[in-house]
Amino acid sequence: MKVPTEKQKTIVIGETKIQPGTRVYVDIPVADLYTHNALKMPVQVINGKYPGPTLFVSAAIHGDEINGVEIIRRLLAQKNLQQLRGCLIAVPVVNVHGFLTHSRYLPDRRDLNRSFPGSPKGSVASRLAYKFAEQIIAVADYGIDIHTGAMHRTNLPQIRANLDDERTRELAQVFNVPVLINAAVRDGSLRAYASEKGIPTLLYEAGEALRFNEVAIRAGLRGVTNVMRKLGMLPAKPSANTIEPLTATSTGWVRASGSGIVRSKIKLGQRVKMGEALFTISDPFGETEFSVTAPFGGIIIGKSNLPLAHEGDALFHIARFDSVSEAADVVEEFRSEFDPPSI
Repeated sequence: MKVPTEKQKTIVIGETKIQPGTRVYVDIPVADLYTHNALKMPVQVINGKYPGPTLFVSAAIHGDEINGVEIIRRLLAQKNLQQLRGCLIAVPVVNVHGFLTHSRYLPDRRDLNRSFPGSPKGSVASRLAYKFAEQIIAVADYGIDIHTGAMHRTNLPQIRANLDDERTRELAQVFNVPVLINAAVRDGSLRAYASEKGIPTLLYEAGEALRFNEVAIRAGLRGVTNVMRKLGMLPAKPSANTIEPLTATSTGWVRASGSGIVRSKIKLGQRVKMGEALFTISDPFGETEFSVTAPFGGIIIGKSNLPLAHEGDALFHIARFDSVSEAADVVEEFRSEFDPPSI
């Protein structure tokens, strides 16, 4: 095989130049805290020897969403990165302060994922968003942002992205998780800003806040690697196990119609039919009790793990599909690969 002779470009983040064929840590200063300590965002950049796209992979933009931190740690440990073409920018902990305090938010209670593109003179959230936008997104060609469900909520591994964009859709499909959602961008989100800049970005959702989920982690690691292979950043390699993900036609949350203690046997990824009982709510004495049913058929892609609810709380997230039975088969195939039953 002919060895390429052209060289990869030098990547510049802040004042740091990352030469081709090097692996460099970059600490991006964000703000000074009142403890006299400096808040910095840690980044590792692997710049390959030969030309290729620049991909950022980020996690913990919400400080309590930690599955992505482990996905990136495992990604950086892979030996095949020695063959990298292009540049990988890994940001395992975007919201450093939230990560330290086990909090979704920053000290000012702002949501970092609603603060883009930020400002160099704004709040801590605004400054952090600005730094990420100006120093990470500005040099990237593609992005993958990793999330989990919120506190006490678990998500089935899924990709949310602008599937109307052909380049984005192709990457979403090779990520190889059961469910794709053509999701509109949220104002102020990282994905919205990247989209404005013409950077195809996937949002991977899986697992629960403050909990490692091995299935979500292993699926996420394979997904990121698949995307890198699709982009030509890593050598092509046929996968022994691939699934054909299905795109949800719509999704909706089922909410508690009253307050009380929740009981349910419905599992994440389970197929449900319209009118099927999802959960029962009763008072602590068991004197009043009522069931809540599925308003439409589909697959459970998110659920609350807290057995307590106030009226209006979102408890089950259902995705509709053109063929629910086909979607159920895809989820089962995914489970058999990543979470096989113990013998």
